[in-house]
Amino acid sequence: MKRTFTALNLSALAAIGLLVAGCETTPTDTGAYLPVNTTVNDLENHERIVLLDRRVQTSVTCSGIQQRTTPDGRLEVTANIRNRENRRLQVQINCVFKDDQGFPTEGEEAPFRNLILTENAQEPVTWTALNNKASHYTIRVREAH
Repeated sequence: MKRTFTALNLSALAAIGLLVAGCETTPTDTGAYLPVNTTVNDLENHERIVLLDRRVQTSVTCSGIQQRTTPDGRLEVTANIRNRENRRLQVQINCVFKDDQGFPTEGEEAPFRNLILTENAQEPVTWTALNNKASHYTIRVREAH
């Protein structure tokens, strides 16, 4: 008896071949990996003030930062935050105090607080570290929701 393969039979064989080949797995690569993009979006590690949103970047600027040490050795920071727009803005702002290695000191991440800036106004905002371990800081400004 002579067997002939029709298009339907060939299609079925091809589908089975693809299914079997698709089930094949390659060995899993395990081990340690290096982190990627470590210098992308890491401004909080290098800058004194960062604007966390695109709209805040357009609307808000910092005209100056003053830092001083209190008599008991704690760091005090005052930032002049300025509204660049001709409309009233509400933003949220906080300050993270950091040690010599750039890590936040214990309990030093202040909660975000609301800051209302009138048209083209400038407002000083002050923070004081809770302990004398802080030597660096990052002021963060984001859009209020």
